Amino acid sequence: MIKKIQVSQIKNGMYIHDFNCGWLNHPFLTNSMLVDSDEIIKKVVDYGIRELYIDTNKGYDVADAPTEVEVKQQIEAEITKVVEQEKRHVYAPVPIHEEIAKAKEIRQEAKKTVQNIMDDIKFGKQIETEKVGRVVDDMIESIFRNQDALISLGRIKEKDEYTYMHSVSVCVLMLSFGKHLGFDLQILREIGAGAMLHDIGKMIVPQAVLNKEEGLTEEELKLMKKHVEYSRTLLEQTQGMTENAIVIASQHHERVDGTGYPLGLKGDDISYYSKAVAIVDVYDAMTSKRCYQDQYLPTEVLRKLYEWSSHHYDRDLVQQFIRCVGIYPVGTLVRMESGRIGVIIKHGEKNLLQPVVRVVYNMKSGDFLRIPYDVDLSSTSGKNGEDRIAGYESPKRFNIRPEVYL
Repeated sequence: MIKKIQVSQIKNGMYIHDFNCGWLNHPFLTNSMLVDSDEIIKKVVDYGIRELYIDTNKGYDVADAPTEVEVKQQIEAEITKVVEQEKRHVYAPVPIHEEIAKAKEIRQEAKKTVQNIMDDIKFGKQIETEKVGRVVDDMIESIFRNQDALISLGRIKEKDEYTYMHSVSVCVLMLSFGKHLGFDLQILREIGAGAMLHDIGKMIVPQAVLNKEEGLTEEELKLMKKHVEYSRTLLEQTQGMTENAIVIASQHHERVDGTGYPLGLKGDDISYYSKAVAIVDVYDAMTSKRCYQDQYLPTEVLRKLYEWSSHHYDRDLVQQFIRCVGIYPVGTLVRMESGRIGVIIKHGEKNLLQPVVRVVYNMKSGDFLRIPYDVDLSSTSGKNGEDRIAGYESPKRFNIRPEVYL
């Protein structure tokens, strides 16, 4: 059985199932191991790990510790309450099916811009802030027309293009989050540039470390973490780069409890914008396929972010981010209680728990629909109403490309 314990409860003979943190937040080569020495316990404590999961079938138990299932159920109930509080009407001037083509063009241009900048860094060239500014402005305009178009495209990444597409996606998500938080246009431009260039220092990290598929050694971990300092230095040397953009690149791996890097800043010592980008950065990283990790479903990542907001992340910002993207982000595949499988194509205008779903598959018959149709889950009557989402489904399972149906 998998159980969650506090770090103070760990002892020799337990089997760690999951450190409950990212690869760069613990010094071990694997995410699971038998605790067979005091040295392991000391490392876990020294790295600031607060909570972790143990496998009681492989090691000692803690009788009163909650099970993984119980923890998930509690978090999901709390997230549902958070989302239910978001009752405002979100108006999109342009329908997603009209904006998606323009969004694809903007995404492609952003991809090319980031790729060129990263190549320039390798050859010691300066970052061209004008190009970054133009792409960020295009993204802002698209997001104000219909933010779901660019966000839904952000989940389409190949493993070998992760480094630069992650930068593009973090920028898109941060601009959308900033719009949700009410930032003005100038701030959106500044945080957009910082988000797009937050990982630019990775071009100075040895490629063998950057693209390693196994866990990193302690020395490799130190090299990887240096990308933050490299990013800060590069942006400080870039003409026209604002202080907000530089701070975002400098602080996106800091954590409110002081367990982040490079400076171990705490609480209000971390800028508000950096706290927000830290959330967006982890969300996009975990929902992406990487050289050392498969992607997680958005609902799983939101659950982990909420769990970690008890210590690593600003709780209010995490709750606001969940309200921004919704439990059911546009472009994700869901299963309904009726057995219908569909793609979320629009957030619920009055309730984020009741989005519009484009039905593409029927589990009862085992058939794809020749002509997909839309179900508005806020409707309480008619053949397309009176249904609820039962859970997420993996597109791989049904060989479905959700973006095709937007």
